[in-house]
Amino acid sequence: MNETKETNREYEFRGLQMNGFAMIFFTFILIPILIGFCWVSGMDEGLAAVCSTILAIIFVLGTIGYVVQQPNEARVMIFFGKYVGTLRKEGYMWVNPFVSRKKLSLRIRNMDIDPIKVNDKVGNPVLIGMVLVWRIKDTYRVVFDLDSQSLGAAGGINNAALEHFVRIQSDAALREVTGQFAYDKTTEHDEELTLRDGGDEINELLERKINERLAMAGIEVVEARLNYLAYAPEIAAVMLRRQQAAAIITAREKIVEGAVSMVEMALSDIEKRGIVRLSEEKKADMVGNLLMILCSDDAAQPVIPTNA
Repeated sequence: MNETKETNREYEFRGLQMNGFAMIFFTFILIPILIGFCWVSGMDEGLAAVCSTILAIIFVLGTIGYVVQQPNEARVMIFFGKYVGTLRKEGYMWVNPFVSRKKLSLRIRNMDIDPIKVNDKVGNPVLIGMVLVWRIKDTYRVVFDLDSQSLGAAGGINNAALEHFVRIQSDAALREVTGQFAYDKTTEHDEELTLRDGGDEINELLERKINERLAMAGIEVVEARLNYLAYAPEIAAVMLRRQQAAAIITAREKIVEGAVSMVEMALSDIEKRGIVRLSEEKKADMVGNLLMILCSDDAAQPVIPTNA
Protein backbone atom coordinates (compact mmCIF):
# COMPACT_ATOMS: atom_id res chain seq x y z
CA MET A 1 0.00 0.00 0.00
CA ASN A 2 0.94 3.64 -0.31
CA GLU A 3 3.11 4.90 2.52
CA THR A 4 0.81 7.88 3.00
CA LYS A 5 -2.06 5.57 3.93
CA GLU A 6 -0.02 3.41 6.32
CA THR A 7 2.15 5.89 8.19
CA ASN A 8 0.80 8.42 10.65
CA ARG A 9 3.51 11.04 11.03
CA GLU A 10 1.56 13.20 13.44
CA TYR A 11 2.72 13.22 17.07
CA GLU A 12 2.24 15.32 20.18
CA PHE A 13 4.40 18.41 20.66
CA ARG A 14 6.94 17.81 23.46
CA GLY A 15 8.98 20.97 23.17
CA LEU A 16 9.32 23.85 25.61
CA GLN A 17 5.94 24.86 27.06
CA MET A 18 5.15 26.55 30.37
CA ASN A 19 2.15 27.86 32.25
CA GLY A 20 1.06 31.14 30.66
CA PHE A 21 0.21 32.91 33.92
CA ALA A 22 3.62 32.07 35.42
CA MET A 23 5.30 33.51 32.32
CA ILE A 24 3.23 36.70 32.64
CA PHE A 25 4.76 37.23 36.08
CA PHE A 26 8.24 36.47 34.76
CA THR A 27 7.96 38.61 31.61
CA PHE A 28 6.03 41.67 32.75
CA ILE A 29 7.03 41.91 36.41
CA LEU A 30 10.32 40.15 37.12
CA ILE A 31 12.27 41.25 34.03
CA PRO A 32 11.35 44.98 34.34
CA ILE A 33 12.38 44.81 38.00
CA LEU A 34 15.75 43.27 37.04
CA ILE A 35 16.30 45.93 34.36
CA GLY A 36 15.63 48.66 36.91
CA PHE A 37 17.90 46.95 39.42
CA CYS A 38 20.78 46.96 36.91
CA TRP A 39 20.67 50.78 36.78
CA VAL A 40 20.11 51.52 40.44
CA SER A 41 22.46 48.93 41.88
CA GLY A 42 25.52 51.06 41.24
CA MET A 43 27.22 48.67 38.80
CA ASP A 44 29.32 49.94 35.92
CA GLU A 45 27.27 51.70 33.25
CA GLY A 46 28.68 49.53 30.48
CA LEU A 47 27.84 46.34 32.37
CA ALA A 48 24.40 47.70 33.25
CA ALA A 49 23.75 48.47 29.58
CA VAL A 50 24.79 44.95 28.52
CA CYS A 51 22.60 43.32 31.20
CA SER A 52 19.67 45.58 30.31
CA THR A 53 20.02 44.73 26.62
CA ILE A 54 20.04 41.00 27.32
CA LEU A 55 17.03 41.33 29.61
CA ALA A 56 15.20 43.44 27.02
CA ILE A 57 15.76 40.74 24.39
CA ILE A 58 14.43 38.14 26.82
CA PHE A 59 11.44 40.40 27.47
CA VAL A 60 10.65 40.70 23.75
CA LEU A 61 10.97 36.95 23.23
CA GLY A 62 8.78 36.34 26.26
CA THR A 63 5.95 38.45 24.88
CA ILE A 64 5.59 36.49 21.61
CA GLY A 65 5.35 32.95 22.93
CA TYR A 66 1.86 33.02 24.47
CA VAL A 67 -0.82 30.65 23.19
CA VAL A 68 -4.52 30.46 24.08
CA GLN A 69 -6.06 27.20 22.89
CA GLN A 70 -9.71 26.17 23.16
CA PRO A 71 -11.19 22.63 23.08
CA ASN A 72 -11.11 20.97 19.64
CA GLU A 73 -8.31 23.22 18.43
CA ALA A 74 -4.75 22.29 17.52
CA ARG A 75 -1.56 23.96 16.40
CA VAL A 76 1.02 22.40 14.11
CA MET A 77 4.44 23.40 15.49
CA ILE A 78 7.24 24.12 13.00
CA PHE A 79 10.79 24.86 14.14
CA PHE A 80 12.72 26.53 11.29
CA GLY A 81 10.93 24.41 8.66
CA LYS A 82 10.95 21.16 10.64
CA TYR A 83 7.77 19.62 12.01
CA VAL A 84 8.17 19.18 15.78
CA GLY A 85 4.69 17.98 16.75
CA THR A 86 1.08 19.05 17.15
CA LEU A 87 -0.06 20.95 20.24
CA ARG A 88 -3.50 19.74 21.35
CA LYS A 89 -3.31 20.81 25.01
CA GLU A 90 -6.04 23.22 26.06
CA GLY A 91 -5.62 26.41 28.07
CA TYR A 92 -3.24 29.35 28.39
CA MET A 93 0.44 28.52 27.93
CA TRP A 94 3.77 29.79 26.73
CA VAL A 95 5.85 27.93 24.15
CA ASN A 96 9.20 28.37 22.45
CA PRO A 97 8.88 31.71 20.58
CA PHE A 98 11.08 30.42 17.73
CA VAL A 99 8.48 27.77 16.87
CA SER A 100 5.94 28.93 14.29
CA ARG A 101 2.37 27.71 14.79
CA LYS A 102 -0.32 26.78 12.26
CA LYS A 103 -3.73 26.93 13.92
CA LEU A 104 -6.35 24.32 12.99
CA SER A 105 -9.95 23.77 14.05
CA LEU A 106 -10.81 20.13 14.80
CA ARG A 107 -14.51 20.88 15.17
CA ILE A 108 -17.16 19.13 13.06
CA ARG A 109 -18.14 20.96 9.88
CA ASN A 110 -21.22 20.66 7.71
CA MET A 111 -21.36 20.96 3.92
CA ASP A 112 -24.30 20.88 1.51
CA ILE A 113 -23.22 19.52 -1.88
CA ASP A 114 -25.45 21.04 -4.57
CA PRO A 115 -27.20 18.54 -6.89
CA ILE A 116 -25.08 17.47 -9.85
CA LYS A 117 -26.13 15.76 -13.10
CA VAL A 118 -24.81 12.19 -13.34
CA ASN A 119 -25.69 9.15 -15.46
CA ASP A 120 -26.88 6.19 -13.41
CA LYS A 121 -26.02 2.55 -14.11
CA VAL A 122 -28.44 2.25 -17.04
CA GLY A 123 -27.45 5.61 -18.53
CA ASN A 124 -30.35 7.76 -17.34
CA PRO A 125 -29.30 11.32 -16.36
CA VAL A 126 -30.24 12.05 -12.74
CA LEU A 127 -29.78 14.99 -10.39
CA ILE A 128 -28.26 13.93 -7.08
CA GLY A 129 -27.05 15.92 -4.06
CA MET A 130 -25.87 15.13 -0.55
CA VAL A 131 -25.06 16.48 2.90
CA LEU A 132 -21.53 15.92 4.21
CA VAL A 133 -20.33 16.12 7.82
CA TRP A 134 -16.53 16.12 8.18
CA ARG A 135 -13.60 17.20 10.34
CA ILE A 136 -9.81 17.31 10.39
CA LYS A 137 -8.26 14.12 11.77
CA ASP A 138 -4.54 14.22 10.88
CA THR A 139 -3.06 17.70 11.28
CA TYR A 140 0.26 16.75 9.67
CA ARG A 141 -1.35 15.77 6.36
CA VAL A 142 -3.65 18.80 6.29
CA VAL A 143 -0.72 21.21 6.62
CA PHE A 144 2.04 19.42 4.71
CA ASP A 145 0.33 17.13 2.17
CA LEU A 146 -2.08 19.70 0.73
CA ASP A 147 -0.90 22.31 -1.77
CA SER A 148 0.99 25.15 -0.07
CA GLN A 149 -1.53 27.62 -1.50
CA SER A 150 -4.02 26.20 1.00
CA LEU A 151 -2.05 27.74 3.87
CA GLY A 152 -3.56 30.98 5.12
CA ALA A 153 -1.57 34.18 5.44
CA ALA A 154 -2.57 34.53 9.09
CA GLY A 155 -0.65 31.41 10.17
CA GLY A 156 -3.61 29.04 9.95
CA ILE A 157 -5.41 27.13 7.21
CA ASN A 158 -7.42 28.81 4.49
CA ASN A 159 -10.85 27.32 5.17
CA ALA A 160 -12.15 28.22 1.71
CA ALA A 161 -9.32 26.27 0.05
CA LEU A 162 -9.83 23.33 2.41
CA GLU A 163 -13.59 23.21 1.72
CA HIS A 164 -12.88 23.46 -2.01
CA PHE A 165 -10.71 20.33 -1.79
CA VAL A 166 -13.38 18.46 0.19
CA ARG A 167 -16.09 19.53 -2.26
CA ILE A 168 -14.16 18.35 -5.34
CA GLN A 169 -13.30 14.94 -3.84
CA SER A 170 -16.85 14.46 -2.56
CA ASP A 171 -18.22 15.31 -6.00
CA ALA A 172 -15.97 12.66 -7.58
CA ALA A 173 -17.01 10.02 -5.03
CA LEU A 174 -20.69 10.87 -5.54
CA ARG A 175 -20.33 10.40 -9.31
CA GLU A 176 -18.59 7.06 -8.78
CA VAL A 177 -21.29 5.71 -6.46
CA THR A 178 -24.16 6.96 -8.63
CA GLY A 179 -22.75 5.15 -11.66
CA GLN A 180 -22.97 1.81 -9.85
CA PHE A 181 -26.74 1.83 -9.31
CA ALA A 182 -29.89 2.44 -11.32
CA TYR A 183 -32.26 5.21 -10.25
CA ASP A 184 -35.23 2.86 -9.87
CA LYS A 185 -36.22 -0.76 -10.49
CA THR A 186 -36.80 -1.62 -14.14
CA THR A 187 -39.37 -4.32 -13.32
CA GLU A 188 -41.58 -5.05 -10.33
CA HIS A 189 -39.65 -8.23 -9.49
CA ASP A 190 -36.21 -6.66 -9.83
CA GLU A 191 -34.31 -7.22 -6.55
CA GLU A 192 -31.24 -5.15 -7.44
CA LEU A 193 -30.39 -2.28 -5.08
CA THR A 194 -31.27 1.16 -6.50
CA LEU A 195 -30.57 4.77 -5.58
CA ARG A 196 -34.21 5.36 -4.80
CA ASP A 197 -34.62 2.57 -2.25
CA GLY A 198 -30.98 1.98 -1.25
CA GLY A 199 -31.19 4.18 1.84
CA ASP A 200 -28.58 3.36 4.47
CA GLU A 201 -26.61 1.00 2.21
CA ILE A 202 -26.06 3.72 -0.40
CA ASN A 203 -25.11 6.23 2.32
CA GLU A 204 -22.61 3.81 3.89
CA LEU A 205 -20.97 3.12 0.53
CA LEU A 206 -20.84 6.84 -0.22
CA GLU A 207 -19.26 7.57 3.17
CA ARG A 208 -16.62 4.89 2.62
CA LYS A 209 -15.73 6.13 -0.87
CA ILE A 210 -15.37 9.74 0.31
CA ASN A 211 -13.23 8.67 3.27
CA GLU A 212 -10.90 6.83 0.90
CA ARG A 213 -10.40 10.00 -1.10
CA LEU A 214 -10.05 12.43 1.81
CA ALA A 215 -7.73 10.25 3.90
CA MET A 216 -4.77 11.47 1.82
CA ALA A 217 -5.31 14.95 3.28
CA GLY A 218 -5.98 13.88 6.88
CA ILE A 219 -9.74 14.55 6.72
CA GLU A 220 -12.39 12.22 8.16
CA VAL A 221 -16.03 11.99 7.07
CA VAL A 222 -18.39 11.62 10.02
CA GLU A 223 -21.55 11.24 7.93
CA ALA A 224 -22.56 11.37 4.27
CA ARG A 225 -26.16 11.01 3.10
CA LEU A 226 -28.18 11.76 -0.02
CA ASN A 227 -30.59 14.66 0.37
CA TYR A 228 -31.75 15.16 -3.23
CA LEU A 229 -32.55 12.63 -5.97
CA ALA A 230 -34.54 13.21 -9.15
CA TYR A 231 -34.46 12.54 -12.87
CA ALA A 232 -32.88 15.26 -14.98
CA PRO A 233 -35.42 17.68 -16.53
CA GLU A 234 -34.94 16.38 -20.08
CA ILE A 235 -36.26 12.89 -19.19
CA ALA A 236 -38.36 13.66 -16.11
CA ALA A 237 -41.65 13.85 -18.04
CA VAL A 238 -40.96 10.59 -19.90
CA MET A 239 -40.00 8.78 -16.72
CA LEU A 240 -43.11 10.12 -15.00
CA ARG A 241 -45.28 8.61 -17.73
CA ARG A 242 -43.32 5.37 -17.42
CA GLN A 243 -43.96 5.29 -13.66
CA GLN A 244 -47.64 6.04 -14.22
CA ALA A 245 -47.88 3.27 -16.82
CA ALA A 246 -46.20 0.83 -14.43
CA ALA A 247 -48.64 1.83 -11.68
CA ILE A 248 -51.62 1.37 -14.01
CA ILE A 249 -50.38 -2.06 -15.08
CA THR A 250 -49.88 -3.12 -11.47
CA ALA A 251 -53.36 -1.89 -10.55
CA ARG A 252 -54.92 -3.68 -13.55
CA GLU A 253 -53.19 -6.92 -12.58
CA LYS A 254 -54.73 -6.70 -9.11
CA ILE A 255 -58.16 -5.91 -10.57
CA VAL A 256 -58.03 -8.82 -13.02
CA GLU A 257 -56.77 -11.18 -10.34
CA GLY A 258 -59.62 -10.19 -8.05
CA ALA A 259 -62.19 -10.40 -10.87
CA VAL A 260 -61.10 -13.91 -11.88
CA SER A 261 -61.35 -15.13 -8.30
CA MET A 262 -64.84 -13.55 -7.98
CA VAL A 263 -66.05 -15.16 -11.25
CA GLU A 264 -64.66 -18.51 -10.16
CA MET A 265 -66.42 -18.19 -6.82
CA ALA A 266 -69.70 -17.20 -8.52
CA LEU A 267 -69.70 -20.16 -10.93
CA SER A 268 -68.73 -22.56 -8.18
CA ASP A 269 -71.49 -21.22 -5.92
CA ILE A 270 -74.14 -21.46 -8.65
CA GLU A 271 -73.27 -25.06 -9.41
CA LYS A 272 -73.03 -26.03 -5.75
CA ARG A 273 -76.46 -24.61 -4.91
CA GLY A 274 -78.04 -25.92 -8.09
CA ILE A 275 -79.56 -22.55 -8.94
CA VAL A 276 -79.28 -23.12 -12.66
CA ARG A 277 -77.47 -25.47 -14.95
CA LEU A 278 -75.27 -23.71 -17.45
CA SER A 279 -73.80 -25.11 -20.61
CA GLU A 280 -70.17 -24.46 -21.44
CA GLU A 281 -71.25 -21.80 -23.92
CA LYS A 282 -73.40 -20.06 -21.28
CA LYS A 283 -70.55 -20.25 -18.78
CA ALA A 284 -68.21 -18.61 -21.29
CA ASP A 285 -70.73 -15.82 -21.91
CA MET A 286 -71.23 -15.33 -18.17
CA VAL A 287 -67.48 -15.24 -17.53
CA GLY A 288 -67.02 -12.65 -20.29
CA ASN A 289 -69.85 -10.48 -18.99
CA LEU A 290 -68.68 -10.66 -15.36
CA LEU A 291 -65.08 -9.86 -16.25
CA MET A 292 -66.23 -6.93 -18.37
CA ILE A 293 -68.33 -5.59 -15.50
CA LEU A 294 -65.68 -6.13 -12.78
CA CYS A 295 -62.72 -4.81 -14.81
CA SER A 296 -64.45 -1.84 -16.41
CA ASP A 297 -63.78 1.70 -15.16
CA ASP A 298 -67.41 2.71 -15.85
CA ALA A 299 -70.48 1.48 -14.05
CA ALA A 300 -72.33 -1.32 -15.83
CA GLN A 301 -75.53 -0.43 -17.69
CA PRO A 302 -78.14 -3.16 -17.16
CA VAL A 303 -79.98 -4.43 -20.24
CA ILE A 304 -83.42 -5.94 -19.59
CA PRO A 305 -84.53 -8.34 -22.28
CA THR A 306 -88.16 -8.02 -23.42
CA ASN A 307 -90.26 -10.02 -25.76
CA ALA A 308 -91.54 -8.05 -28.70
